[in-house]
Amino acid sequence: MAPQDVERRRSLHTPAGRAAMIHALCHIEFNAINLALDAAWRFAGMPPGYYRDWLRVADEEAYHFTLLADHLGTLGAAYGDFPAHNSLWEMTDKTAGDVLARMALVPRTLEARGLDASPPVRARLAGAGDHAAAAIIDIILRDEVGHVAIGNHWYRWLCAQRGLDPVATYAQLAGQYRAPKLRGPFNLDARRAAGFDEDELAWLEASAG
Repeated sequence: MAPQDVERRRSLHTPAGRAAMIHALCHIEFNAINLALDAAWRFAGMPPGYYRDWLRVADEEAYHFTLLADHLGTLGAAYGDFPAHNSLWEMTDKTAGDVLARMALVPRTLEARGLDASPPVRARLAGAGDHAAAAIIDIILRDEVGHVAIGNHWYRWLCAQRGLDPVATYAQLAGQYRAPKLRGPFNLDARRAAGFDEDELAWLEASAG
């Protein structure tokens, strides 16, 4: 359903509230499997390493989904028990015609938001006593740094192939495709580990106000 129609999250201090949160994370990882597979399937003519990279990402996203789905089972729920929204896949549809736009706006934008969101989500789950879920978030954040780094690598490779400036091109693509406006605070250490350079981080913070 539309994001505004999804029920607000409940307290994480109840099993039902934690189940709703874990379900939302499951849904993100389920989408991420398909995002990676679509990147591998849709765009012909890239170097072999591009396809190897995105198939590896899909495999790791499936591992994350399995960890979360199994944990969801311990809370008496299963994937599909709660409503979820389609905003991740909407950007996949928008960028289906250009691999440069896909690399810019899915791994470097939507997935990179997970680098920022994971530490506070982990803290909330740990604060509610769900240390097993917090440990899963640690695994996801570790792997997502690598996934965003893959997006950064192929985005820059494509910019070099087309003679484009990465920072200016990203700003242009974000406006053209109406990418969600990013808000801080940003996990700058994780973003640096994922390959964002200082010019990109400065633009990100300036554009977020």
